[in-house]
Amino acid sequence: MAASLCHSLQPHTIMQQALVIISFVCFLIYAALILYYWAGWLTIPVFIPQASGFKPEARISIIIPARNEEEHIGPCLRSIINQSYSKELVEIIVVDDHSTDTTAAVVMAFDQSNIKLIALKDFVSDETNSYKKKAIEVGIAQSSGELIITTDADCLVPSKWLETIASFYQEKKPALIVMPVSILPSPLGEGLGMRSFIEIFQAVDFMTLQGITGAAVNKKLHSMCNGANLAYTKHAFTAVNGFAGINTIASGDDMLLMHKIFTQFPDGIAYLKSKEVIVQTAPVKTIREFFNQRIRWASKADKYDDKRILPVLIAVYFFNVLLLAISIIALFRNFHYSIFNMDCSIIEVWLCLLLLKILTELIFLFPVAKFFGKQKLLWFFPFLQPFHILYTIIAGWLGKFGSYQWKGRKVK
Repeated sequence: MAASLCHSLQPHTIMQQALVIISFVCFLIYAALILYYWAGWLTIPVFIPQASGFKPEARISIIIPARNEEEHIGPCLRSIINQSYSKELVEIIVVDDHSTDTTAAVVMAFDQSNIKLIALKDFVSDETNSYKKKAIEVGIAQSSGELIITTDADCLVPSKWLETIASFYQEKKPALIVMPVSILPSPLGEGLGMRSFIEIFQAVDFMTLQGITGAAVNKKLHSMCNGANLAYTKHAFTAVNGFAGINTIASGDDMLLMHKIFTQFPDGIAYLKSKEVIVQTAPVKTIREFFNQRIRWASKADKYDDKRILPVLIAVYFFNVLLLAISIIALFRNFHYSIFNMDCSIIEVWLCLLLLKILTELIFLFPVAKFFGKQKLLWFFPFLQPFHILYTIIAGWLGKFGSYQWKGRKVK
């Protein structure tokens, strides 16, 4: 396809011709990557716990870092308390990260004996660039479970969350378990009832990232996970010396740690594909908050020791830059080309690339959306593309060269 286009194109300049050729070549690379993820997702076996014979044995410690989460921590804890797993085998450790609201008071109002509140200020005297890693580290040090599960204070978990995780862990014995996360629907309704553009965009974009995460783990392509729903053994955490070596990096309490564990336990990483373990997380409410979140995520891109992910990030970023560049060029001069004996403008070339991108991504997204029960959101997908291209470029750039605000802190 790309070769035929190269011979058929007759642009006015070599630079214009090169731009179009490079764009289609980049699309082919991008499409191959997305279809590889699609195949990876489809081949993940859905875990079904044995209906009989399961005996709860694993002692579990749930670590929840919390900073100014008075609105969310109560519902989060109630969802964890309402579990089918034996309560005698579970402890919940909330690490209050210097909250200035009533987060600690809300936690203390729970009278369950297996809920423990720890104040991070009692363990951290100096400023650090990674309070969340320190909170998790302190929580693990105070824990008694053999299996550590991390989640966030703004998350809700399903009732069979722990039972399914424990069943998977006792059967497979992995060192680290990656699990699915979904954007929490608005209180006004599910799916299409979400209240704003940014919530809809997050739901679709985050679902895409989750599909890629599952496929990447299944194919052992690179290290991807989300700390809102992550489990690992205390033995594995201790064996890799915890966050040592990555504790100066603001983000990466999940993926950077995962790679450390993968390095020492290459066959010990598993993806748990089950609707019973999908954790729901709250969306951010504004575009500003959204960009701060995604810049935070992007800021760890060049910190990975797992170099397998860098070519993927570069390919995705470069393809989006090309799409933006072609659209900007079209605004100033609408060049025409001859493609397969058809006269095409640069705008039509751009639309062709965009359409091919959308169709390829939809092929990947449909089975992922079906798993998460969000098929209706795919109707919005084509209309979200312009914002997706812009945010990918901006967040990627500022993640490397800028700073961001998170939880009232400015991080560089």
